Amino acid sequence: MQQSKYLKWFAVASTIGMLLILLGGALVTKTESGMGCGRHWPGCNGELIPDKITTEVLIEFSHRVVTGSVGFLILILSVWSWKAMGHIRETKFLAFMAMFFLILQALIGAAQVLWGQGDFILALHFGISLLSFASVLLLTLLIFEVDRKFDADKLRIGKKLKWHTIGVALYSYVVVYTGALVRHTDSGLICAEWPMCRNGDFSLPMNLYEWVQMGHRAAAGLIFIWIATIAWHAFKHYKDQRVLYYGWIIAFAIVSLQVIAGMLVVLTKLNLYFALVHSLLITLLFGLLCYMILLLSRSRTKKQ
Repeated sequence: MQQSKYLKWFAVASTIGMLLILLGGALVTKTESGMGCGRHWPGCNGELIPDKITTEVLIEFSHRVVTGSVGFLILILSVWSWKAMGHIRETKFLAFMAMFFLILQALIGAAQVLWGQGDFILALHFGISLLSFASVLLLTLLIFEVDRKFDADKLRIGKKLKWHTIGVALYSYVVVYTGALVRHTDSGLICAEWPMCRNGDFSLPMNLYEWVQMGHRAAAGLIFIWIATIAWHAFKHYKDQRVLYYGWIIAFAIVSLQVIAGMLVVLTKLNLYFALVHSLLITLLFGLLCYMILLLSRSRTKKQ
């Protein structure tokens, strides 16, 4: 029991740590602090610990320290959960994925510092970190036996909800990528109005930056409509299965807040706090959708 208790606390700390990595990476991008340590990695401006501290150096170096520290936490969590819970079928897979994607995103970050990367490659950075976060989150939920508490093996999910769940989870990654592309191509202020680039003007975007910005808005609008449709379906047909019923209602609430946060980011001209809330909400939404996939893998198919 003691080992189980300590493992639970360790899993919570790792999950919070991964969330800090995601928000820290978003902060680095949004404050344009990526070159705060120059073309040096893992050192900073030619030193192990920088002597001259500027805002950019503090943000970039702190992000590296947090990433390295949390990396050790996740390595320990992966090995610990592998040994303690290896009999649970998803444990080994999630432990491997958490470590793999964390290392991959760190290498992409290092490559950007040392050699530079194109915007379309850099846009993958946040998404890869998101996959690592989702793996750690699901591993934590398994450690807390949340699936057992919700009787996941007794859930009966219709084919319609099944395919909607898989589809919207995969599509959410497209939304994440387009959002990251907006940041890395500096397209955030190319359209100063909302919801259209120029309200009252329904013409097509006139350059790459407008296509990136409006492409993300269209992708975000579609996922809002999609999740609203799924939530309504769950409301009508799954009131007797509370994890699905409340799960999709929460997903709709998060995606609604996500749309509002995106609007405020534009209208406040990239206000840092709204931008970070925007990143936090998509992280929570993606984690929830991945949990729905986990429940789906445990459930049985029922006739509509």
